[in-house]
Amino acid sequence: MTKFATIDDFKHAEAELVGIRRHLHAHPELSLEEVKTAALVADKLEGWGYEVTRNVGGHGVVGQLRVGDGNRSIAIRADMDALPIHEAGDHAHASTVPGVMHACGHDGHTTMLLGAAEYLARTRNFSGTVNLIFQPAEEAGRDSGAVAMIKDGLFERFPCDAIFGLHNHPGAPAGQILMRAGPLMAAADSVKITLHGKGGHAARPHLCIDPIVVGSALVMALQTIVSRSMDSTDTAVVTVGTFHGGAASNVIAQEATLELSVRTFTPEARALIKKRIYSIVEAQAASWGATAEIEYDDGHPVVTNAPDETAFATEVAEELTGAGNVPECALIPGSEDFAHFLQHKPGCFIRLGNGETSAPLHNPAYDFDDASLTTGAALWARLTERFLTA
Repeated sequence: MTKFATIDDFKHAEAELVGIRRHLHAHPELSLEEVKTAALVADKLEGWGYEVTRNVGGHGVVGQLRVGDGNRSIAIRADMDALPIHEAGDHAHASTVPGVMHACGHDGHTTMLLGAAEYLARTRNFSGTVNLIFQPAEEAGRDSGAVAMIKDGLFERFPCDAIFGLHNHPGAPAGQILMRAGPLMAAADSVKITLHGKGGHAARPHLCIDPIVVGSALVMALQTIVSRSMDSTDTAVVTVGTFHGGAASNVIAQEATLELSVRTFTPEARALIKKRIYSIVEAQAASWGATAEIEYDDGHPVVTNAPDETAFATEVAEELTGAGNVPECALIPGSEDFAHFLQHKPGCFIRLGNGETSAPLHNPAYDFDDASLTTGAALWARLTERFLTA
């Protein structure tokens, strides 16, 4: 019977993994600036015998390893970039770069995949091709690293039958693996609305068209989309995040702007909300005699896990940690550019517990829990071995 990777197989490397993770944490690089991180990754992969391609879609690195004559191939992705946040922690490995920190755990994601990479190159307990994707600029917004790597021919240059990714999950016990088939993380769209009124003196509002009044009515009207236009069993969010207008208390402004964040879990809900925003904005503006401009930015799509790949990943995770340690993950209203990969290849995006007392993601006090490193590395190693074993 074939022996596949276990968490115990990584215990000897735990101190080294912690060292790599903390080095990356202390030396974070923002999206589109991951030069040193990418070099560290590429150098290690080359040292282990991978065929390494640098500068894929920016600072992206792909390490490819072929073993045996198997014709199946797998891709596994880790993100590398940090965030423009000043770290609040005072631990020894705190960020040395003012205003930049790994507040989302990408240092841990990169380290776990490197741990798996070393193990797979050393043991070669599979037959086929593994493509390890170290992605830049996950936090870059619409034109993120996933989009850039796909445009740079990622899947043509490094073909794969399926792709897998992982993100740490604050609030769940360290090392717990969470799975969900179908929609997992929301599509994230942004909307900017500019209302054009007629400015004038605050004491003579009857001679003006007040865009702040129009905007105020609009804020309330937009809240009816989810409560009155959507099926009550669906989940969505429409948030007015900014509202700007006016410069003085005795002046009625000429224009006002609102910026919205829209989160949805199905293409149908996404299309419905977009349609309703246009109709509500145009009708509200017209009812006050104002005009409106709408800039609708379609962001990352829904992270939708393929049923077969999710069932496979769940089976592997249960083998690794026990069935009771692989619960179903609740829907997550945050977004992830891994969704773009899943529009091209079947796959599964996994969540890995980061501790029940972990600070939330994108928080100045956040830190990746090193207790999860060996679990994550073993998961990637075992999943690869199982996928590439006939």
